[in-house]
Amino acid sequence: MSDAGRKDFHTKAKEGMTPDSTKSTQQKLTETVTDAGDTVARGLQPDSDKGVGQETSDKLGRSKDREVHGSSGGSILDKTKNALGMGDKH
Repeated sequence: MSDAGRKDFHTKAKEGMTPDSTKSTQQKLTETVTDAGDTVARGLQPDSDKGVGQETSDKLGRSKDREVHGSSGGSILDKTKNALGMGDKH
């Protein structure tokens, strides 16, 4: 089960297992937009406010993002604040 407005595990798994070659352009576009929205939501909501399944899924997603993109961690919100000069000055 997922939190309100978020993709659940089954939807993510189904999208991941379906080859892109069998998806329509509309399906690919929809997945791209909903993935981006889910990633933003993942960064905005603290893990302590999430259900167990959503928290686990988000932790795995962040781990994958760090591996793929070489990120140093931190939420999207923190990165945005830092980019705008509004982040932690320590």
